[in-house]
Amino acid sequence: MNQDQVKKLLLKLDPSVSDFSVIFTGKKSKKVDGLYKPETQEILLHSENFQSDEQLIYTAIHEFAHHVHFTRSPIPISARSHTTEYWNIFHNLLFDAEKKGLYRNIFRDDKRFIELTKEVKEKYVATHGNIIKEFGALLLKAHQLCLETHASFEDYMDRELGLYRPSAKAMMKISAKDVNPKLGMDSMRLVASIRDEENARNAEEALLDGETHDMVKFQFKTKPKSGDPLKRLLDEKDRIERSLERLENRLTEITKRIDEIKSKET
Repeated sequence: MNQDQVKKLLLKLDPSVSDFSVIFTGKKSKKVDGLYKPETQEILLHSENFQSDEQLIYTAIHEFAHHVHFTRSPIPISARSHTTEYWNIFHNLLFDAEKKGLYRNIFRDDKRFIELTKEVKEKYVATHGNIIKEFGALLLKAHQLCLETHASFEDYMDRELGLYRPSAKAMMKISAKDVNPKLGMDSMRLVASIRDEENARNAEEALLDGETHDMVKFQFKTKPKSGDPLKRLLDEKDRIERSLERLENRLTEITKRIDEIKSKET
């Protein structure tokens, strides 16, 4: 594929995006396969890194997702920002490319990957998920026993079981909400963290249908963003100013403490 063909392919995924350029560097890089330059809105691809069109297209879509993210965000963002929003954009573009026959997913095309995926999901992901649910059920039982005996459940987790409390509580939520164990620990935890029951079930179905963790997290967990760009910028400015104020106060405290220590040493 050449530069023009790659650009045409990307435009099939999002024809209304701001204009951009695709440039083959003709170089080989050990660090990255591609880069996005926001200042010039250029997608640079180190063409000597790729052994197949699929590898080239994958990287092109990755960098294209940065362009979409960067040019569509109403507030300034880093061009290399791999946020939940970015991964949601990227994964949606990948799925769309597969559906349109523009990209071949080797994980669903190579028999070796297909067999490996089946083994991992059936033997380990689902098995681990079931164990997590059973573990959570026992912790719920322990919590109830602590309530009956007026004992500290936190102390029981800390000193008797030696458990990290957030993880233990996550397992309890998973068990209480009866999350499907086929999802695996991280996705089960995501579903259990969604308060609205209908959204939680929709999130579970989306994950089971093949949507990624970040796609589901962005759809069901990310707070709706204000449609007013000015308000978002003012909110961002306010957050930065508060952070700077806290840092300045901390710097003053540290400087004062340093001076005190130095004065005692002299």
